[in-house]
This record gives sequence, structure tokens and C-alpha cells, in this order.
Amino acid sequence: MPLGALLDAGEPVVLRGVAAHWPLVAAGRGGVQAAMDYLKAHATERPVQYSHGDREVAGRPFYRAGFTALNCEVRRARLDQVLDEIAGHLDDAAPPTFYVASQRVDACMPGLRTDNDLDFAAHGVEAPPSIWIGNRVTASCHYDAPNNIACCAVGRRRFTLFPPDQIGNLYPGPLDPTPGGQAVSVVDFAQPDFERFPRFREALATARSAELEPGDALFIPSMWWHHVEALAPFNVLVNYWWTGAPAWMPSPMHALHLALWAIRDRPEREKQAWREVFDYYVFGPCERAGAHLPEAARGLLGPLDDTRARQLRASLIDRLNR
Repeated sequence: MPLGALLDAGEPVVLRGVAAHWPLVAAGRGGVQAAMDYLKAHATERPVQYSHGDREVAGRPFYRAGFTALNCEVRRARLDQVLDEIAGHLDDAAPPTFYVASQRVDACMPGLRTDNDLDFAAHGVEAPPSIWIGNRVTASCHYDAPNNIACCAVGRRRFTLFPPDQIGNLYPGPLDPTPGGQAVSVVDFAQPDFERFPRFREALATARSAELEPGDALFIPSMWWHHVEALAPFNVLVNYWWTGAPAWMPSPMHALHLALWAIRDRPEREKQAWREVFDYYVFGPCERAGAHLPEAARGLLGPLDDTRARQLRASLIDRLNR
């Protein structure tokens, strides 16, 4: 698997058949019950978290009217119980929604990755897999900060992707609550309302679409928006998130929340001045701001490491608590 080449290109890539050798994929080819039995054989008694919605949700975990509450509820049950619930509605024309989302494989199905895994370790990359199990569920368009390789193990999935610069044309919803942890586009891709969301046409002009069969995978670069539709009555996906950032580097979402608090509502002239400051210190070349200073005097303008990151974190906490 050419991880280096994928990262260098920074573009979505379909990886046909990269997981075709997995026993889970083979079980799925034998039918839904065979796939479920294979998963049950690896599951623990430990409850998993899943989203449940009534028939009106139509497989789209989203918002209720007003965008202040979600249309699904979070439940917990053993994985075998959730699978039995899904099995009981396989033939329904409009089944309830069942969605086990982003559960760590090693926690809920220890041993599964022994024979069903991509060899990230061979590349020196730590990327523990997560599993996604459900019926015909649509994950509304969103982005993730890490890089992602998503493997279609059972069923079929359709991905629609947009580059990061399309954020304004995708009409993101609230930062909290969210259906899956990240802000999602509030456009209904199945029936887009172009009068309400006219810029969505511009986003569609940049869209890339891929349909994955069992055993196929998709590389989704960091920050690319992706809309994911599960197309079969029963679907399983295994994905791997990873980042090249060191462990001491926090999520940029923390900086976004702080900037919303500290900068967004200032007068426009001040905001433009702060844009220049951020361009100089943050978005420009890493070495530029401290290049004219002696190395011993650079402080935060020099290279960061775990020790300096801890000091910076402590300093920020102290200032925010004042």
C-alpha cells in the first residue's frame, strides 16, 4: 500500500481490492447471515454504542427541525443484539435506522484484525482501525482532520468528495450538537434545495464520486469533505485514521473554538489585522517569524517538542482560568 505516494499527492484515490483477501469480506460474499455470524464470533459481551432512529429517519442520522436536537437516539447493547435487530428488518421497505459508528475494533472485537487488517505497521504508522456497521445509513457530508483509508468490507458504499475549499458551498451545520462529532453539511444530497442553498451547485461542480465494492478501499486526504451512502441492506466498513503530526500536537479544532471566542466578533479592522498576524506566525513558513532572532531567543518561534508543548499547554490553561 503506497502510503507515501498517497500523502504526497493529497488527492482521493480508490484502492481496488486492497482488502479483498480479508475473511470478513469473504464471509460477506456468502450472504448477510454469514457476515453477521463472522462478526458475532469475534464480538465480546461488552456493549457497543449505536444510533437508533425510527422509520421516518430513513437512514439519515441528522437533525430535527431547528437544528438543536438530533433525529436519532444513542443506545447501548451487545453487538450480537444489534446485529439481530438489523437482521429482523432486512426485508423492510422502510426499516428503522441502526448505526454502530466508529467503534475501535480492538475494543469491541479483539482478534478481528489478526486476519482483517491493512499493514500500516510496515510503514511505521500507528492507525488502530475503527468499524462501522449498519443498514442503509447515510453519513452526511463532513470532514475529518486526520487522513483516512476506508475499507468496504460488507455491502457497497458510495462516496461523494469535495476539496477543503468548498466549505462555504456546503453549508455546514452547528458545531454542537453534531450527528457524528464533526459539523455536517445541512444540504440533503438526495433532494437538494437549490433555492435555499444556491452555492451547493458550485460545490457539485467540484465533486468526485466513487462506488466501493467489498474489498475496495478509498484514501480520503485530511480535511476533504465526504458524503457516504451505504447501499445494501447490511453494510460493514473498517477505516483507519492517522496523522503525521507528533502526539503532543493537539487538534486544530481547539484553536478554532478559541478563535471563535476571541476573534470572530471583533471589529472588522481588528479582524483583518489579526489575519495578518496569523498569516505571519501560523500560516506562513514555520521558520519565518523567528529567522531574524538568535536561536536561544526564539522561544515559541523555534521548533516545538513535547516539553515545550507541555509548557505551552500549562501556560494557556493558566491564562484561560484567570
